[in-house]
Amino acid sequence: MSDTILSLENITKAFPGVVALDDVSFDLKKNEVHVLIGENGAGKSTLMKVLTGVYQPDDGKIILHGEEVKISNTKQAQERGIAIIFQEFNLVPNLTVAQNIFLGREPRNKFGLIDMRKLIKESKRLLDFLHSDIDPNAKVSSLGVAHQQLVEVVKALSVNAEILVMDEPTAALSEHEIETLFSIIKSLQENGVSIIYISHRMQELKEVGDRITVLRDGQTIGTRAAEEAELDELIRMMVGREISKVRIREKNTATEKVVLEVKNVSHGDILRNINLKVHEGEIVGLAGLVGSGRTELAQVIYGISKKDSGEILISGQRAGVSPIKSIKRKMGFLSEDRKRYGLSSDLPVKVNITHASLKQLFPSGIVNEKKEHTIAMDYRDQLRIATPDVTRNVVALSGGNQQKVILAKWLCTNSRFIIFDEPTRGIDVGAKEEIHNMINELASQGVGILMISSDLPEIMTMSDRVYVMRDGHIVKELDGYTTSQEEVIAYAVGGRE
Repeated sequence: MSDTILSLENITKAFPGVVALDDVSFDLKKNEVHVLIGENGAGKSTLMKVLTGVYQPDDGKIILHGEEVKISNTKQAQERGIAIIFQEFNLVPNLTVAQNIFLGREPRNKFGLIDMRKLIKESKRLLDFLHSDIDPNAKVSSLGVAHQQLVEVVKALSVNAEILVMDEPTAALSEHEIETLFSIIKSLQENGVSIIYISHRMQELKEVGDRITVLRDGQTIGTRAAEEAELDELIRMMVGREISKVRIREKNTATEKVVLEVKNVSHGDILRNINLKVHEGEIVGLAGLVGSGRTELAQVIYGISKKDSGEILISGQRAGVSPIKSIKRKMGFLSEDRKRYGLSSDLPVKVNITHASLKQLFPSGIVNEKKEHTIAMDYRDQLRIATPDVTRNVVALSGGNQQKVILAKWLCTNSRFIIFDEPTRGIDVGAKEEIHNMINELASQGVGILMISSDLPEIMTMSDRVYVMRDGHIVKELDGYTTSQEEVIAYAVGGRE
């Protein structure tokens, strides 16, 4: 008897103007972790949405335990033992952690009412299994991205899935949290769970996977045993070209002009006496573990959160008051949470590109739709945003292309200082190289850039200078051209003072 429990055979799925899946085949064996990789837009998430009933295939079939099945919605998928953790979180911010974990499946008492005591107890049990100290009574809106990701993991585990799909589960996790997740994955395998694991973090593939399948342009390129796979070969299969391994940022284009100055800024117990500078044409990396205060600092600089003390200056003018004032100061902000802060998901690509610049583009207050369309098409072509038409809803784009839309928005405002918070989180290696080259080009044009990243190679290859944060403090400033990953980590974890 075959140990294959799932087969997706010759799956085809098309959308207007785009063939997302073209005769794709994929299988999963019992107790294995089968890694699925490919560039953004390769078809990975679409294939998983076919599996979980979000989309219906135009052709092909799903074979589960040797029998062809039809999965019409996510509830049917769960009933068949299939659960998914999507790359973009699917949580209700105003509900508690426990309510999110069991949303739609709440335990009931004999009167048919939600049994809150049991709800919290079961949530606590699952959180403890993840070695997480998250309060099940906390609202999801109060959690950072890393903790929201862990809630998504717990939510998926709560349905007792036999097949678990993980779409970029480690993208926002710290090294310790990743180690915990990997131990949980091993435990799940030992308990009969098979896992489809989607990731762009190439260093994870051999550590977590048994087999690796590559998709490109909606087609199956090939499958390799993880222990035998060579990363260079996998990258070539994914993108069809060699990816540069040399330092991207070879020349420091910084001038003496300071575009951002942060002086003695504090914010609650999260940020304490922060001082930093970014010069015109300079890329400054901000490194540190998740929870060190990096994102909170970005939000204070941009005016999303209010500082308690200190001063923030953009080109010598007071900043950090509000996002609207920041836009007027020619400041852009690409948030790590593009769904919450970066995009208007229910609007077209063209509107997302131009809406921060409407007063600048149309001072009369009347939007010239032809001009707006032309501007958006120009940015689409310039940044190679993969969409047939800028009137398409931005939510239909892949993560990498959504990130390009956000970048286009800030380019449209003529921003002279931009914060990039996790600019390549959840983005494949090909799109990652494109984003890096765009950031480098912006710096060469005199734009000052503050780049926050949990990806140390990204910090090392892109930064002129690196500030290291720990526990709400900046503990060290390093030269981006001479420092090492080991030195950055040492300061980030407290190995050096």
